[in-house]
This record gives sequence, structure tokens and C-alpha cells, in this order.
Amino acid sequence: MTPELTVLTLAGLLQGLQFALVSVRANMELPAGKTMGPRDPDRLGKPIVEQVSPRTGRLFRAMNNHFEALIMFTLAVVVVTLGDKATGLSAACAWAFLAARIAYIPAYYFGLTPWRSIIWMFGFLATMLMLISALF
Repeated sequence: MTPELTVLTLAGLLQGLQFALVSVRANMELPAGKTMGPRDPDRLGKPIVEQVSPRTGRLFRAMNNHFEALIMFTLAVVVVTLGDKATGLSAACAWAFLAARIAYIPAYYFGLTPWRSIIWMFGFLATMLMLISALF
């Protein structure tokens, strides 16, 4: 397996870990009827993310941000892999993306401003560089 595919696999596992973390925190803070029910708007009153503590809300948003980042990163990995454009640069970018995504979670959780945004940009630029490198 290429380094890029290895990192994509690890990024997928990171998403699963974030999902578990958010689920545990939400279930600790809210009654089971809210977290285990169908989450219909008339039953909840407002979205679950608005009913949890600020830090758990940040974990929700960090998880959703990772879903969004994974779309672009997956695209980059597919292009590099199927285009046979994997290089040391694309591998380094992939690892940089994963490092940024791991660092992003505590940065978001603890509200580290401006570091959260800087870390996000680092991962985004690594993904964009992977895509650009596939063109050459």
C-alpha cells in the first residue's frame, strides 16, 4: 500500500475515533431519549450540538470539519494513486495532513485561537499541494 493510502486509512480511523469521542460525551451529557431517539426537530427542540457543553459542541464541529477535510484529502489520494503520481512530496503532504488533523482536535476542543485556524490551514495546504503535484 502506498504511503498516501496508508494515511487515508489512518485518517478514516481518526474519523471513527472522533465519532466515538463525540458519542460518548453527548451520551454523558444528554438523556438517552435525545441521543438514542430519531432526533426529530419537534422532539429535540433544537439540534443536539446546541444542547451539549461548549467543549462537546467543539468536538462535534471538529468531527464535522474532519468529514469535510476527508473529502478533499480522499480526492487527492485517489488522483495521486490512480494517476501514478505518488512521490516523496505527496507522501510528505499526506503525513502533514494527518498530523494537522490530529492536532486540530485538541486545538478546537480547548479553543486555541488562532492556532486552530493555522493548523486547519496547514492540513488544507498539504492537500492542495498533493493535488497540484499530481498535475506535474
